[in-house]
Amino acid sequence: MIELRSDTFTLPTAAMREAMSFAAVGNDGYREDPTVLELEQRAADELGKAAACLTPSGIMANLAGLMTHLPRGGSLLVGDESDIYRHEHGGASICGGLVYHPVTTAPDGTLPLDALRAALAETAGEPRLICLENTQNRCGGKPLPLSYLDAVRELADEHGARVHVDGARLFNAAIATGVPAAELVRGADSAQFCLSKGLSAPIGSILAGDADFIAGARRVRTMLGGTMRQAGVIAAAGLVALDTMVDRLADDHRRARKLAEGLAGVPGLELDPAEVVTNIVLFDVTVGTAQDFIDAAARAGLAVLSPGGLKVRAVTHSGTTDADIAAAVAAAAVATADLVGAVR
Repeated sequence: MIELRSDTFTLPTAAMREAMSFAAVGNDGYREDPTVLELEQRAADELGKAAACLTPSGIMANLAGLMTHLPRGGSLLVGDESDIYRHEHGGASICGGLVYHPVTTAPDGTLPLDALRAALAETAGEPRLICLENTQNRCGGKPLPLSYLDAVRELADEHGARVHVDGARLFNAAIATGVPAAELVRGADSAQFCLSKGLSAPIGSILAGDADFIAGARRVRTMLGGTMRQAGVIAAAGLVALDTMVDRLADDHRRARKLAEGLAGVPGLELDPAEVVTNIVLFDVTVGTAQDFIDAAARAGLAVLSPGGLKVRAVTHSGTTDADIAAAVAAAAVATADLVGAVR
């Protein structure tokens, strides 16, 4: 089976497994795990922030960040297509008592400045946090331009708001735009990125910000059950990921574009390959439903998923080869042919 449902299906490399086996460990609950301390400092430096905190998942990193920034009743200005709003099960509201204010997401993954300005005016006088997603998953892995990120920071300053970046695939954005990750989050009060997606570590995400913010986030992490003990075995893989897996993301992007070009030639599928700039390929199914295509593709040896409607998503990652791309296009053609035959 060619696995393109998500880059969360990546497997740790041999170097990661070796580093995990021999990692120096201590009790991270007491801030005594040397490998965790090393990873957190390295991650903070990569993002140009003063401090960082290792969490088991990106969802926890986001949630700890949101709850640290805002008191109960505070307002979250989030994209209506963002993962925080769509896929994190209302955690900020349930656990933190925060209020979601969804803002319409533009096709390029940005939250239009006029819409953000209106939302800030509507919530005037309240503690507010603007949440951006870079890259924007449900918009096809679009990276946000640095000029836009700077404009959001300026807008936030005008209205006394803070900014959090859900950078689950932040390094994909950095590689695609040629802008270092630290520059992409220079205007953010906090940012998170996943070690376990394109960077291919088996577990873990990083939340970064200033020292006081991270101290508060550690308390929230404890409340959420995220304090770990000999977590150096996890952190060791994260260090290898940062050392060896960032630059190779360009291969994922190249293969995603190649996949898009191939799928564009398959009858029954619609997409514009020029829209594919990172590792996520979104396309529409014009024969049957998205689930019909997913089922037919699985029978042909290709695993993909639907983010909703008639759209299907395919994600390239470190486990994807050039041969897989060719085979995936062939499997998609078989699947659509089966659906056309079924309609007839």
